Amino acid sequence: MSHLAIIWHSRTGAARALSQALEEGALRAGDGAAVRRIRARDVTTEDIVEAGAYVFVCPENLASMTGEMKEMFDQAYYPVLGRIEGRGYATVIAAGSDGHGAQAQIERIATGWRLKRVAEGMIVNLGAQTPEEILAPKTVPQASLAACREMGEALATGLAMGVF
Repeated sequence: MSHLAIIWHSRTGAARALSQALEEGALRAGDGAAVRRIRARDVTTEDIVEAGAYVFVCPENLASMTGEMKEMFDQAYYPVLGRIEGRGYATVIAAGSDGHGAQAQIERIATGWRLKRVAEGMIVNLGAQTPEEILAPKTVPQASLAACREMGEALATGLAMGVF
């Protein structure tokens, strides 16, 4: 059985916490649910091919996904092209004020891979606006972590049931 791959990158801890909450929720799904949480720099072509669905989690920096997440897509894009069509995916973006730029970039890549969005994109806006706030370690609101747990559980359940 294939698993839910949570592929993440974090600079200040927010996206890491969100990815951990997704994993916790996926593990709550119970029998038949399988999940792997993988830092973007450690993802291999096989990790992507072997997964049945994906959640891409990263911060938005300068209206873009982070470089580590972009590098993962750059390395994996062509080797998996034509091998993962129709699989489900979702996105979770940690943002200071917007998040839509990073989400749109991932959406374009997922469209090229012919993935199917199976959950509404989540943008967690943390309101960091000054250089000090942007660079500081982040604490994610409990409501956002709970929403990620729910998403992780729903995605793992859907994958285990063969919904996507």
